[in-house]
Amino acid sequence: MNVNSELYKGYIEILKEELIPATGCTEPISIAYAAAVGRATLGTLPDKVVVEVSGNIIKNVKSVVVPNTSGLRGIKAACAIGIIAGKKDKKLQVISEVTEKEIEDTKTYLAKDTITVKYADTPYIFDIMMTMYKDNHKSYVRIVDYHTNIVNIEYDNDIILKKEIQGKEISSLTDRSILSVENIVKFADILIIDDVKELLDLQIKCNMAIAEEGLKSNYGANIGKTLLKTGYNDVSLKAKAYAAAGSDARMNGCEMPVIINSGSGNQGITTSVPLIVYAKEMNICEDKMYRALALANLITIHLKSGIGRLSAYCGAVSAGCGVASGIAYLLGGDLNAVSHTLVNALAINSGIICDGAKSSCAAKIASSVEGGLLGLKMYQNGNEFYSGEGIVQKGVENTIKNICKIARIGMLETDKEIIKIMTEIE
Repeated sequence: MNVNSELYKGYIEILKEELIPATGCTEPISIAYAAAVGRATLGTLPDKVVVEVSGNIIKNVKSVVVPNTSGLRGIKAACAIGIIAGKKDKKLQVISEVTEKEIEDTKTYLAKDTITVKYADTPYIFDIMMTMYKDNHKSYVRIVDYHTNIVNIEYDNDIILKKEIQGKEISSLTDRSILSVENIVKFADILIIDDVKELLDLQIKCNMAIAEEGLKSNYGANIGKTLLKTGYNDVSLKAKAYAAAGSDARMNGCEMPVIINSGSGNQGITTSVPLIVYAKEMNICEDKMYRALALANLITIHLKSGIGRLSAYCGAVSAGCGVASGIAYLLGGDLNAVSHTLVNALAINSGIICDGAKSSCAAKIASSVEGGLLGLKMYQNGNEFYSGEGIVQKGVENTIKNICKIARIGMLETDKEIIKIMTEIE
């Protein structure tokens, strides 16, 4: 790989596509985005709204606080705030600018009980269909595959937008099959920092800011603050605490933006914050931090590309493995160090379930970072998991493929059972 190669340019594009700002948990924000587009298409406040969503959308919106709503949760709240206050051109920051009056208007609108939520019988894991009615007119918006991928917009019988549904998360993005651990390390080695500096500076600024906010105030179960109260003061504990605190805040309504990774703010926080903490605590030069951060983000994207945006497999695990790989590189590790750290980490924590976005995500982040760092410590002490031990197979890419099969195929029934349990508990 060289800086003029198509591969290098592709890696830069992948980072630009995935590392984008979002205010609030991305699934409710995607609903708010669809609602804002639907309202704009209808041209007036609807008096009836039908929201049809796939099971994974229900799972990831049910328990999380929607920002700028004074603590409201769920699909109806996300839809209502998008209708009342959404700015469609801001996409995943669609409700980042909301007035007090708009919050009150949202509550008033919700009280009218105009929004109906239905479970969609759809083959797509990520699917949002929203129909709005006013008098004899209606609008229709559909988002499929990933959070901003609008495939259909209609007004009455007029088709404003119609795109083919590819049925995969990266259908209109740069081909993720160009990613490999070996090439990601090569990319980090030759990276021209200015190509990603603005992007990574924003990730550092936003994700560290929400982590600090999570430690300063009370959010959810306060996992980050709990970790720091143990009395230990080593860099690994601080790394876990800061990452968890960012999720504490984000899952419980904090209005600060996050730079996401693979469609998830929690993954964006987990992939970046522990590495930034390590770099600062150990006085590692900025150049090395940027390279390691680019590597960590790409490893997480590589793992998530094979798993999918949403599944029964907790995304924090992938991000914990990604950041541990990045920290291995940050501390001077080569391809061997990154590969062994990644395989060790995957063998430790793979299988943690995703039961939706909520306060306990912060604890899963702490566990995932812990598992990743244990994988790194194993490598540093000359220990590893060997091929044939469970899901581990010779060659880092083969182990990654095994994990992706388990998450995408093997855990499909697990996902259905989780959704069934969550929708029965009311």
